Amino acid sequence: MLGEFLKAHRARVNPQDAGLPSHTQRKVKGLRREEVAVLAGVSADYYARLEQGRETNPSAQVLDALSRALQLDTDARAHLHRLAGVVADEGHTTDKVSPELRRLISGMHDMPAFVMSSYLDLLATNALADALYEPFAPADNLARMAFLDPAATSFYPRWNWVAQSTVGNLRLTADPNSARLGRMVAELRRNPVFEELWENHEVRGKTQDAKEFVHPAVGSIKLRYHSFDVREAPGQFLVIYQAEPGPNADALKLLATSRATREGASPGTTPVPLWLTGTGRSRP
Repeated sequence: MLGEFLKAHRARVNPQDAGLPSHTQRKVKGLRREEVAVLAGVSADYYARLEQGRETNPSAQVLDALSRALQLDTDARAHLHRLAGVVADEGHTTDKVSPELRRLISGMHDMPAFVMSSYLDLLATNALADALYEPFAPADNLARMAFLDPAATSFYPRWNWVAQSTVGNLRLTADPNSARLGRMVAELRRNPVFEELWENHEVRGKTQDAKEFVHPAVGSIKLRYHSFDVREAPGQFLVIYQAEPGPNADALKLLATSRATREGASPGTTPVPLWLTGTGRSRP
C-alpha cells in the first residue's frame, strides 16, 4: 500500500511546480522516481525500494521529506505516516457508544446527529438522522450506502462529489492494514466508480462542509455538517447536521413530521413529530 500511495501521488506533481525543468520529453506522468529522491534528499535506489515494497521501515524524517517532495496536504501526509506504521497507536478502538453520548445526540431534536466509526459505520443515530437516511435499507455504513445502495444516486444530487469524499474519508480514518478494511474494499469494488477512486489513493478529511440531499418525503434540502473526534473513544466521530434558518430548516422539521405520520399512531391519537420526542436508533 505504501508503494502504491507514493506512486499515485508522484504522478500528480507538476514538475514545474516542483521547480524542475519541464521542457524535456517525459515518458511518465508527473515526477520521475529519481526526481522525487532528489527532492526528498534520499538515494534513488532507496526511493525505488519504497515504491516496490522492498523497503518497509522509513523513518519519520524520511516520510516528512517525501511529503514535502510530493506536496502532500495535511491529511495525505498523516495517511502516509500511517501506511508506514510510524504514527503512534491512538489506543484501543471500540464500536460501543457511551450512554452519555447517546443521550446527547437524542437530545438534539432539531438536527440530525450520529456517531460514526473510522470505517464509516453508523454506530448510533438520533431520530432525525434516522428520518434523513430513511431511503437506505439498511442505513448502517456510509460507504456501502453511497456505492451499493440504488437509492444513493437519487438521494445525493452531487453523487460524484459524495463518492470522492467518502473514499477519501475512508482512506484517512480506517486502519489501512486491517482485515476489516480489506473486506470492505473487496465488497465495495462491485461498484466500478469505487474501484477507480480507490486506486487514486486520494485522502480527504473535513471537519465541516455542506451536503445536498433529495429526500422522497420533503424534496431538496441542504445541510451543513460538523464532525468532532470523540476523545473518550478513539476512532469514533460525532457528526451533526444543521440547517440555516429558512426553507432548509422548514424542510428538516417537515421531514420529522412526515416520518412520524407515516409510522402512524394508534386510532384516535395525534402523531407526535420525531423531532419533538428525542427518540432515535441506537446500536448496542
